[in-house]
Amino acid sequence: MIFPVGDENVVGGAKPYVTYTFIGLNVLVFLYSISLGNNIGEFYQAYATIPFQIMEGNGWISLLTNIFLHGGLMHIAGNMLFLWIFSDNVEAVLGNIWFIIFYLAGGIFASLAHVAFNQSSMIPSLGASGALSAVMGAYLVFFPKSKIKVLVIYIFRNVYISALYFLGLWFIVQVISSLWDSNDPNSPGTAWWAHIGGFLFGLLVALVLKKLQIIEPKSFYKRA
Repeated sequence: MIFPVGDENVVGGAKPYVTYTFIGLNVLVFLYSISLGNNIGEFYQAYATIPFQIMEGNGWISLLTNIFLHGGLMHIAGNMLFLWIFSDNVEAVLGNIWFIIFYLAGGIFASLAHVAFNQSSMIPSLGASGALSAVMGAYLVFFPKSKIKVLVIYIFRNVYISALYFLGLWFIVQVISSLWDSNDPNSPGTAWWAHIGGFLFGLLVALVLKKLQIIEPKSFYKRA
């Protein structure tokens, strides 16, 4: 098993105030949700995305609110770790305000992708991973040569992998997992299509920004 523990941080650009704010908001919402005890199910029903309800024209706000909800300690810990590693560099390039818009739009698009492939599901979908996937897609475009610090559990050592290989492999795993996962739309599990949709959203937006020379990430290649 491997998982990222750090990356090369860029010098210059916007400070990651929004990234830290989003992490704080996710943690606060999670603490609030677990304080509800047995009423947490009603909370998820109200603010998590339920594909069937969306297809019926209800609960549209959940396409946004679900990206601040998490179903357990490991769920939020994993997502916040990825957010902490990848978001600061992307925010440095986009700027604080545009990063807010990008992150929320990526989360909504990811939620819609999940709904599109699970239209009859009554299972609530929640988590920051869709929006985070959009960040990772943009990161791949802006910083393909950045070194991702990865902890390899089996050998208890850190190794460095280029973002191109790490994120490329991550995306391939999401696609394969979506094909292998259960065909039952009411079977709980990982929202693979939210990951795929979010990643493609971030990838395409970043490519457009580079193509139009609106963003020039080379100016941020000097790293601390």
